[in-house]
This record gives sequence, C-alpha cells and structure tokens, in this order.
Amino acid sequence: MPTWKSRGLRGSLFEDEINRTNEKYKEQNLALIQKVPTPITPMKIDSENRHITLAYFDQKSTVDYIGVIQGIPVCFDAKECRQKTFALQNIHPHQVEFMRLFEKQDGIAFFLISYTEEGFYYYLPFRHFLPFWERAESGGRKSFRMDELDMNWVLPHKHGILVPYLEMINRDLAERDSDA
Repeated sequence: MPTWKSRGLRGSLFEDEINRTNEKYKEQNLALIQKVPTPITPMKIDSENRHITLAYFDQKSTVDYIGVIQGIPVCFDAKECRQKTFALQNIHPHQVEFMRLFEKQDGIAFFLISYTEEGFYYYLPFRHFLPFWERAESGGRKSFRMDELDMNWVLPHKHGILVPYLEMINRDLAERDSDA
C-alpha cells in the first residue's frame, strides 16, 4: 500500500490560489468547482499539533478539481513544475484514463501547470497533453519541454483573479468545436 509522508506545504500556494479563484468564480455565478479530497487513512498523528504525519492512500485519486462551468462539466489537475521540463511521472495512468473518459462524455479536461521559476501558469488541454503521454507510452521521452508547448495557452494576468483559467476554457471549447 502506498505511504504518504508530509513534505510540508509543497504545491499548497498554487492550490490555494486556485481555490480562491474558484471561490471568486462561484461568487460571480460563473462556475462551481470543487477540490476533490484525496482519500487517506491516518496512521500517525502528531498529538501536540494535531497534524497527520503518516497515512496510507485508501484508493487512487482521479483529478484535483471537478465541477461545472456554465453547464459544461470540467475536471482538471494542478501541477507545479520548477524546471523547463515537466516529468510525466507526476501524472498517473488512472488519471489519464479518467480524463479520457470524462472528455468522451463531452466534458473538458485539462491541466493547470505552475511554472514556478518562470513565473507563469499554463493551461494544457487534455488533447494537447495526449501526444506527450503517447510518446512516453511508446518508449519515447518521459517528459515534455517548455519549448514544446504553445505559449498562447499561458494564462493572462487579470486583476482580481489569481489563476484566470475561464478564458482558456472558452478557447479550448472553440478549438475543440473547430476540430469537430
């Protein structure tokens, strides 16, 4: 059974910014997106601080966020990348399969990637991610480089919205419709 040990607050700033963005979208009646909790069984608790220090995953998690935007089902995973190369080992086969099935049901699946050293957020549509995944599955490189990405999917800066991904969903839908 996989074991989880706390590594501090790694990735929590990005998730906090997404959570605050989702709250803003909810307040504006634009979207209803929820963080999907990872099911764990605590094994060791620091009684002084009441923090879980050792736990086992109960089951495989799917994605970080799921919900609906203006009637469109969406799911996405949030990832942080400190370098210009994103290792695909950070994404699991069951997540890819979930996203694949989600899109077959006419939902929108994507990744939000925080390139921390570069200082920007990237919206990676699932269909743009798949060639990287399939390349790795067929024995190719197990990562993708920033220079392989279409930089038109970098999230714009928007006053009052920390991770403004809604505009990219509109673009994703338009591109998907034009491909159909």
